[in-house]
Order: sequence, then C-alpha cells, then structure tokens
Amino acid sequence: MKGVILAGGQGTRLRPFTKLINKHLLPVYEKPLIYYPLLTLKNAGIKEVLITSGKEALPDFKRLLGKGEEFGLKISYAAQNGAKGIAHALGLAEKFAHGSKIAVILGDNIFMNHNQIKQGVENFEKENGAKFFLKSVPDPERFGVAHVAKSGILSIIEKPKKPKTNLAVTGLYLYDPDVFDVVKKIKPSARGELEITDVNNHYVKAGLAKFEIVNGDWIDAGTFDSLLQASLLMMNKNKEIPIEV
Repeated sequence: MKGVILAGGQGTRLRPFTKLINKHLLPVYEKPLIYYPLLTLKNAGIKEVLITSGKEALPDFKRLLGKGEEFGLKISYAAQNGAKGIAHALGLAEKFAHGSKIAVILGDNIFMNHNQIKQGVENFEKENGAKFFLKSVPDPERFGVAHVAKSGILSIIEKPKKPKTNLAVTGLYLYDPDVFDVVKKIKPSARGELEITDVNNHYVKAGLAKFEIVNGDWIDAGTFDSLLQASLLMMNKNKEIPIEV
C-alpha cells in the first residue's frame, strides 16, 4: 500500500502565520507538523509517500523532506493549483498509486496509537472498499460525523448542527483503487470544492465503508488551540512516537 499526505489548504484559521508559511510546516513542539502524519504512515509499514500541496509551498516541503532518505521513505510531490478541495488533491495521486490501495492522511492530523493504525492498514490489504478511523470527540459539530451501526457506517454528515453521534471522521482514510473513479464522478460543493465527505459517502451508500474507533490521542491541529494542545501533548509524550532523523 502507498501513502498520500494532503498538505494543501489556505490555513485561514492560523493567520497571520499562514500568510508566510504553509500550516503543515508550523512547529508542534520541536518538530514540524508534517513530520507526524509522515511517521504515522512509516510506522504503518508504508514505504512510498506522495505529498500534495499548493505549488507555492512545495519547494519548502522539498527542502525540508527531500526525497525521504532521512526517513527511510521514498517521497514524491504533486502540486495542486488553487483551492479545489481535499478530494481534488486526492485525485492527483492516481498516477502515483498505479492501481494500488492507498492510505490517505491529512497533513494536520496527529495520531498517537501507531500500533492500531498499522494493524488497520495490514487488515485492509485483504479488504475492498474503504476504511475510516473514527474518534469520539466533545465537539462533533466541527467535523464530519459518522452515524454507525453494528453493520457499518450508515451516513457521514459534514459539520451537522445536531450531530447524531459524537464520532468524528478523522483525517485518515484507506481506499481501494476505485477511489479515483469516485473522485471523477463527484460534483463540486456550494463552495466550489470537491469534498472528501462526498467521496466517503459514496462508499457508505455502496455498503463498502468499514470503520475503526481510534484508541489513544488524536488531534486535528488546524487551529491555534489545537496546535498548542498538540505541542503540549508531544512535549509530554514525545518518546511514544520515535522520529529518527
């Protein structure tokens, strides 16, 4: 399985800093934010990673990460022109995937339980469809929220005013190779972007969406509060995620 890190976006919630630098290059304790999803994929056994971002930011990622030798990875890059949505950025990985299954992670997501992720990735090698990692949160209205039953996911609603559950869909998705055909079929949302929730709901409606509940800490570090929370967490638990560089 190959890995894709989606590291684009405008980072409007982290301005004025993101007027100067891509948010995924901001510090979380003593390391850049992008290191954490990168090492989540590495610790899951993935060796080849594609990073997608805006063309202005890609040179910075290349200077920081190079071709991945320091991490024991093979890293390549793809430029997204304009704010066209997470699903559009995912679509840029079709040539890179070359018919393989992919693990897709948002560049601002930090997972602490790498053993669970590794097991989930290994299990998905034998499965089809998609798998999503859900996390119980106190503020589900900020996220895509999954309504689940024993049989699987019943629906995913983006930022609902009255969530049916407190299960947020984290920014880690496992897909079979058909995902690129799905991306080509969805339509832009009201804000003119291709939404990852529409891609995920395609699998839900087809009965092909599996899920796991994340154990351990998870942070979507896209705001000042969550970025600070992530830094404090990593200051206290840094030894749990070894990063050998």
